[in-house]
Amino acid sequence: MHSLVKQGRDVMKKILLSAGAGLLALVVVSGVEASAGHDQHAAAAPMGQPGKASEVTRTIEVSMHDNYFEPENLSVSDGETVRFEITNQGGLVHEFNIGTAAMHEGHQADMLMMVQHGVLKGDKLDRSMMEMDMGNGQTMKHDDPNSVLLEPGEQGEIIWTFAKTANLQFACNVPGHYQAGMQGEISVQ
Repeated sequence: MHSLVKQGRDVMKKILLSAGAGLLALVVVSGVEASAGHDQHAAAAPMGQPGKASEVTRTIEVSMHDNYFEPENLSVSDGETVRFEITNQGGLVHEFNIGTAAMHEGHQADMLMMVQHGVLKGDKLDRSMMEMDMGNGQTMKHDDPNSVLLEPGEQGEIIWTFAKTANLQFACNVPGHYQAGMQGEISVQ
C-alpha cells in the first residue's frame, strides 16, 4: 500500500509540473490576465458571504487527499451558516476553495503564479514569500474567507453563509489538481 501512495504522489507531482506549464501557455496565448488579488475571488459571484461563528448551524468535516475530497459532494440550505473543518491528509499542498467554475478558473492563474514564484513547492508553502509583490501589486497572501491552503497534516476552518447559487463548487486550485478531479459540487437548496 505504501508504494501505491508514493506512486500516487509521484504522479501528482508530475501533473503539477506539467499542468503548470500548460496553464502558463494558456495564459500567455489567450491573453488571460490574473485578477488584482485573491480577495476579488470571494466577491466575484453571489454565492454567499463569510459567516459568523455564533450563527453556525452545523459543522462539516472535509478531508483533502492527493486527488480527491471526502465528502465528494455537499448539500446546504439557502441562508445556512456552515463551519467547514478541513484537514489535509495528502502528501501535497491542497486548497479548499468555495466558488463557481469561472472563479476557480480565474484563481488557477493565481495559484500558478505561486508555483512560478516559489511560494508553493509541491508539499511545502513558503509563507514568508506570500506577502511579496508578485507583479502589479499582487500578493499571494491567500487569506480569502472562502478558501484555505494547507500543507500536509495541517488543519483549517471556513465559516460560510450560503446564498442560492447555480453550479457552486469546492475545489483545489493548485495547478493540475482541479483537472485531476479534485473538485466537488455544492448543492444549495
